[in-house]
Amino acid sequence: MKLTDFLATYNPRVLTRPYVIAEAGVNHEGSMELAKRLIDEAAEAGAGAIKFQTYKAETIASKDSPYYWDITKEPTTSQFELFKKYDRFWKKEYEELARYCETAGIEFMSTPFDVESATFLNDLMSVFKISSSDLTNLPFIEYQCGFGKPIILSTGAAYKWEVMQAVETIEKFGNPLCLMHCVLNYPTPDEHANLGMIRDMIRLFPDTVPGYSDHTLPKDMHTLEVATLLGAAVLEKHFTHDKALPGNDHYHAMDRHDLRHFHLRMERTFGLLGTFEMQALPSEEPARKNARRSLVAARNIPAGKPIEFADLTWKRPASGISPRDIHQVVGRTAARDITEDEVMKWQMMAE
Repeated sequence: MKLTDFLATYNPRVLTRPYVIAEAGVNHEGSMELAKRLIDEAAEAGAGAIKFQTYKAETIASKDSPYYWDITKEPTTSQFELFKKYDRFWKKEYEELARYCETAGIEFMSTPFDVESATFLNDLMSVFKISSSDLTNLPFIEYQCGFGKPIILSTGAAYKWEVMQAVETIEKFGNPLCLMHCVLNYPTPDEHANLGMIRDMIRLFPDTVPGYSDHTLPKDMHTLEVATLLGAAVLEKHFTHDKALPGNDHYHAMDRHDLRHFHLRMERTFGLLGTFEMQALPSEEPARKNARRSLVAARNIPAGKPIEFADLTWKRPASGISPRDIHQVVGRTAARDITEDEVMKWQMMAE
């Protein structure tokens, strides 16, 4: 299913299997061969889409922009220098990757970080993803809204009023909107994930599709499972072919094995959840018949006697009159002798 179709059919009253975006970012490190491998592995592992990042160092960061990541994992201390390492792909390369995604059976996405990239990416994808870092960049948000496509907006490091302002900006254009809870720590310790914020996001923005962009270490993928159960319908997590690689986003990314494991866990979880409509199940019919109770004579009741409350008790099975109808039985006359411990039936009483 395309992400646009998923967003259009989202039902907030029903917990749904999530749409997973494998965030490849720039984990291709400038290699077209590696980028295609990431596409293949994400498709094989069941991601709905794979997302890259499109930028030029000169337009995203000044030369004195400091780092905000764990430098024991990524030792580069300048944003500009880090971005410069991975900004070799541009229009031609992303056109090739979009075509490759189509043959691989996975949706292509890339986050633009400037007007030029947003313009050419518009021809390649059906949804725009806006980074947490651009949540307050209202003119750039407006520019992307102008294409008339659904918007996915991450909310990392944002105050509530900043999110409200961004949402109001998007609402003016009428674009369908998915809001992604996100914590901008790389990596995010489990105790800082604050998945409970998803519930507040749903409460505050009921007309948006809730999602979660994850930066915790993959481990057993439990974080994404909990996010789903809290209502996140779209999930995004960094994706790599090798989590042991140094630097950039490899160390907190999932790989194809993690994603497969997540899907298996979710199948079991949704198997446990079953239906979302309260009802008795066909498999419970023997219990309905035998574990529930009927009204039973607590003592002998002679024919012609008005039945009193003290004449009755309730016992299993449910083959007679239900205890919920006791007030329709009390006061009626026994049509025949009723023996102690006999299950009460309507034909035992006079009309």
